[in-house]
Amino acid sequence: MTNTPTPWRLIDTGPLSGAMNMAVDEALLRSFDPAASRPILRLYGWEPAALSLGRFQKAAEVLDMERCLMDGVPIVRRITGGGVIYHADELTYSVICSPAQLPLASSIKDSFRELTSFLLSFYRRLGLQAEYAVDTLSDRSRLGEKTDFCFAGRETFDILVNGSKIGGNAQRRLKEVVFQHGSIPIVNRAAVGLGYMRNQLAEYAEATSSLTECDVAADRDRLCCELKNVFSHTFSVEMLEGDCTAEEQADTVRLMRDKYSYDGWNLQGVEQ
Repeated sequence: MTNTPTPWRLIDTGPLSGAMNMAVDEALLRSFDPAASRPILRLYGWEPAALSLGRFQKAAEVLDMERCLMDGVPIVRRITGGGVIYHADELTYSVICSPAQLPLASSIKDSFRELTSFLLSFYRRLGLQAEYAVDTLSDRSRLGEKTDFCFAGRETFDILVNGSKIGGNAQRRLKEVVFQHGSIPIVNRAAVGLGYMRNQLAEYAEATSSLTECDVAADRDRLCCELKNVFSHTFSVEMLEGDCTAEEQADTVRLMRDKYSYDGWNLQGVEQ
């Protein structure tokens, strides 16, 4: 008898503030029971535009705080590692599941490739020649090199289109739970984001791309529909669209109040 794959929850929260986005992601992760919960694909956006720090970064060490304050750009901290990202004009996703719900993934590295495979298919379905960095770069010596600005680095399974990095993805593992989120840039705002960094090497924003630059029509509804269909096909699962549960909503409110509205966490990584 063939086991029927567990249906996935699809939650499209639309554009939210940076703090609210991070609170929702963490609330969904905290509420997830690997033995009983359905895996989740969440889609969202950012309004207003915001900067997110990697889990271990300190704002004052990597950002031009005077410029950030002058422009009033919000700063939030992700629960995943990596460098600074400027979130604007993008479609963002997060995935929460157990390793058992990724049958082809035998290791953390495998799970990252498995969970980015739908993005590769998504970009290709839009007509782009998308490849993993490890499969397309002749010089792989700098793969995995740490950078303060997310789009300056190249990870093994970063996705490149015509040699330029498109979007970014990060993963965190808890006991029996996989959390991953990433960005799909509709318009390339890397240069804007670089303007808020202490280190503003122009090359950091070069070799980045977006759907608009690749001549892809950037209607969000169409992109969400395509992404949902590709995800369903890639993993051979049914998508059940719905909202956060009452428990998840309550935890989101608590996290907003106690964590993501708190500068100690967002700027320094210190919880109350």
